[in-house]
Amino acid sequence: MSSHHEIPSYLTPSEIGPWGVYLEQIDRVTPYLGSLARWVETLKRPKRILIVDVPIERDDGTIAHFEGYRVQHNTSRGPGKGGVRFHQDVTLSEVMALSAWMTVKNAAVNVPYGGAKGGIRVDPKTLSQGELQRMTRRYTSEINIIIGPNKDIPAPDVNTNEQIMAWMMDTYSMNQGSTASGVVTGKPISLGGSLGRHEATGRGVFVVGCEAAAKLGLAIVGARVAVQGFGNVGGVAARLFAEAGAKVVAVQDHAASIVCETGLDVPALQAHVKQHGSVAGFKGAEVIADGARFWEVECDILVPAALEQQITEANANKIRAKLILEGANGPTTPAADDILHDRGVLVVPDVIANAGGVTVSYFEWVQDFSSFFWTEEEINLRLTRIMREAFAAVWQLAQDKKVSLRTAAFIVACTRVLQAREMRGLYP
Repeated sequence: MSSHHEIPSYLTPSEIGPWGVYLEQIDRVTPYLGSLARWVETLKRPKRILIVDVPIERDDGTIAHFEGYRVQHNTSRGPGKGGVRFHQDVTLSEVMALSAWMTVKNAAVNVPYGGAKGGIRVDPKTLSQGELQRMTRRYTSEINIIIGPNKDIPAPDVNTNEQIMAWMMDTYSMNQGSTASGVVTGKPISLGGSLGRHEATGRGVFVVGCEAAAKLGLAIVGARVAVQGFGNVGGVAARLFAEAGAKVVAVQDHAASIVCETGLDVPALQAHVKQHGSVAGFKGAEVIADGARFWEVECDILVPAALEQQITEANANKIRAKLILEGANGPTTPAADDILHDRGVLVVPDVIANAGGVTVSYFEWVQDFSSFFWTEEEINLRLTRIMREAFAAVWQLAQDKKVSLRTAAFIVACTRVLQAREMRGLYP
């Protein structure tokens, strides 16, 4: 952590965490921003942070309180956009960092949004369905003052899904007195959700992965793929790679790590996970007893699609992939980035690799405004085009400036955000 950062007074030095990683990334990009560097502090301070108390009545009649957050990092290019996660380890630092990465991601793929993020510190597995609904609705009521279709548009993230988005939309709509379908994305199709949204993040990882592999001269057919996290992102990416002729040789999730030299049967594994909640106990694979050994599996393409800070100084030297596609947000620490770069491993950063989700969220929001819906084919074609164009622009800049893809993505994105900031000027 470089010493010249002022730690915000609401974060203690021990809480700097993911926010510190983000600040380090901004420091790395600052020398490339030219005259826009005078605005760079804008990127180091979230525009607005709301911390709310979320009280609910438990099924047994007791009252429980949870801490909720909504951070709007930047809205220079449009309304805030970003997910809401329900997780026992949610912290303000994490939500701040995730909101900032959303600012960068939205600008990197050039969708007209700023960055935001939300979360509640809770283990949702400890709640009944009724308690989960009451907590979601209360949280939505509490952040109601800063969200809206033109202000800030939440979406699903870790442990949240289309049902939770439906409750959020309904709660917001009740307070508005009319249906506001555009207040969240990732909704059920029946409530103005978009076709293709569920698979969009994983599909984007696959599309960008194919583009990056082509640059490396790596054939997808026969390529060995290892995936960490087998949910909405990792599972979909694994399936698409397998369908394209790659071999998914290893998968790790919260409960187990499994390996199969000849390639896992991905549809069978997905069915197993749907039934049992994890890859643990899957018959068609060997178990990797020590989860840390997952990173040493021989593969061509590695997809970390779980949580942040998984690839660190401790394991970056052991990774045997040629190409890493960041399906998760912030899975690689800056120190690990340097190690991988020195070893010639190509890392496609999260802000490009997993931007398929927010891209189709943008399509959903546009469809909600017009109440006119597109076919899944149209959506996938538009998604593929946007992802390819974004990757091509970042790749070209990385070649021109001789920097990593992450630094190039940050240069593209931060330039767009700070140009908007400069053009808008300061009010009053």
